[in-house]
Amino acid sequence: MKQKENIHRLLLLLVVLLTGNIAMTDAQVTFKASAPASVVEGEQFRLSYVLNREGRYLRLPDIPGFDLLFGPSTSTSYSQRTINGKTTSESSVTYTYILMSKKAGTFTIPAASITVDGSNYESNPLTIKVLPPDEASAKAPAAAGNQAEERASSNSATATVSARDAFIRAIVSKDNMYEQEGFTVTFRLYTTLNIVNFGKIQFPEFEGFMVEEVEVPVNQQLQMERYNGRNYFTADLRKTLLFPQRSGEMTIPAGSLEMVFSVPSGRKVSSFFGPQEVMVDVKKAMNTNPLTVNVKPLPSNRPASYSNAVGAFSLKPAISATETKANEAITLKLEISGTGNLKLIRNPEVAFPGNFEVYDPAVDNSFNVTTNGLTGIRSIEYMAIPRYEGDYTIPPVEFSYFDLNTNSYKTLTTPEYRLQIAKGDPGSTASRNYVNRQDVKVEQDIRFLKTGEPSYLSRSNFLAGSLNYWLWYIIPFLLLIIYYLFNRKQARENANVALMRNRKANKMAIRRLKAAEKYLKEHNKERFYDEVLRALWGYFSDKLSIPLAELSKNNIESELSGYGISDELAGRFIHILDSCEFARYAPAESNAEMDQLYHDTVVAIGEMENRLKKKHLL
Repeated sequence: MKQKENIHRLLLLLVVLLTGNIAMTDAQVTFKASAPASVVEGEQFRLSYVLNREGRYLRLPDIPGFDLLFGPSTSTSYSQRTINGKTTSESSVTYTYILMSKKAGTFTIPAASITVDGSNYESNPLTIKVLPPDEASAKAPAAAGNQAEERASSNSATATVSARDAFIRAIVSKDNMYEQEGFTVTFRLYTTLNIVNFGKIQFPEFEGFMVEEVEVPVNQQLQMERYNGRNYFTADLRKTLLFPQRSGEMTIPAGSLEMVFSVPSGRKVSSFFGPQEVMVDVKKAMNTNPLTVNVKPLPSNRPASYSNAVGAFSLKPAISATETKANEAITLKLEISGTGNLKLIRNPEVAFPGNFEVYDPAVDNSFNVTTNGLTGIRSIEYMAIPRYEGDYTIPPVEFSYFDLNTNSYKTLTTPEYRLQIAKGDPGSTASRNYVNRQDVKVEQDIRFLKTGEPSYLSRSNFLAGSLNYWLWYIIPFLLLIIYYLFNRKQARENANVALMRNRKANKMAIRRLKAAEKYLKEHNKERFYDEVLRALWGYFSDKLSIPLAELSKNNIESELSGYGISDELAGRFIHILDSCEFARYAPAESNAEMDQLYHDTVVAIGEMENRLKKKHLL
């Protein structure tokens, strides 16, 4: 008896273990319909319903515009996998119908329903576009058959691919837009043949545009599309988002692509299934069509706070604190979100109080490339440190952009921030210098005998009252006076912020140009032009004592003229600024042009420093 009870227990344990390790996935019931997005009138296609559970009573809706030829045929699939000792299994049932379209147009297949475990479930509806048949085959099928025989006989020696059988189109989403307004260029393949392989691909250069690539699925399915009275299988090879950087008529040149197609050779061979066409691989070179777009200039009534933004945007400001102590940092964060040329937006200018130490803003971009433009958020953090206590005000920050919905400029404004700065810890910024000293000791207590001719001193000469005696007092006193006067001069100069910035302007510009030279060697074009622009704008701001927010090309020319700088040198500076602003987004700039621009910038700054030094000497 005990042996039988033990056997029963072992069997029960085995059943529990098996049922625990092999578990059917109790997933949610899914009932999904699928069919081609486009078909040709009179051709048959499959309509499939996939259910991940076993069901009953499949009810097909009325399907206008289509004839039901066959169905449903049922097939079942089962899969099982084991992960970390746990086995899961999945099963699905597919119901397939064969339909044929009766007329051209766009039709909707309503949802079908099925019963699973006493509950009803509905599939998703489908929209199918029915294309009319090719005009040539619809008008003269007999003639088409004769043409096919003639082509077969003519191609017996050489098989070719005609321009109507396969070609590439460059398609723009719009051909009339504003400067800095995004639009897409799609390179689409049209073919009636089977594709074997891709050859050499050379897409055109987009000179004068900023370029962003739109992601295209790698394993995309061919779609049916009607073009010039004929139905083609199509696939998008490349989709590019472009932002024009200047106005006027702009041309996108032609690109080229080589592809290998499988085409009938015109020869037939006998087989078990009867005569069969022999297919051969043919390479065809195709060119895209050149495009011309009309870029309209932006309206001339630009507000002063215009930030080179085109699209639709919103502004969200935030400040870290309005009450703090001196020598403690304050952060003002601006979030610009929306759709447009987010990557090309200039940072809005923030007018911090004069005795705040202001740092370069930190920019964080989070973009998604869409067919309408760059969508996302541009986050800009401005950090400033108040050095003295008191009540201060940060005036409202304005951000202006060109709204494509209304074709007008719009301005977004932050609130005014009132800051209360309390007295800070005076030791928080103090710096101390420690000097290590080492005493030098003479460890010899016995001197060596001196050899050679001795030198004698007169007994009537005394140190006290002599010239050397008084020099020992006068020289240290004079050095002390000089040191005092020098410190006074340095303190006055350090207090004069404008003078210090003027003197350090050349050093700061050289430092930033060294960073630009580094990006030049790395072939990082965008960072190179950014550093050159920062070097020039910073140099003029420091040298001319003009805040960056008030600095422009016009007042640079007028201020340089006031400093006695020639119009020729001022014109060279303006030319360098214009070249940098345009070349940042022009993809065709070569390393030689970047090298020349860097050399011109260094020479221009050096020449201006020499002329200012000569003026001070005179």
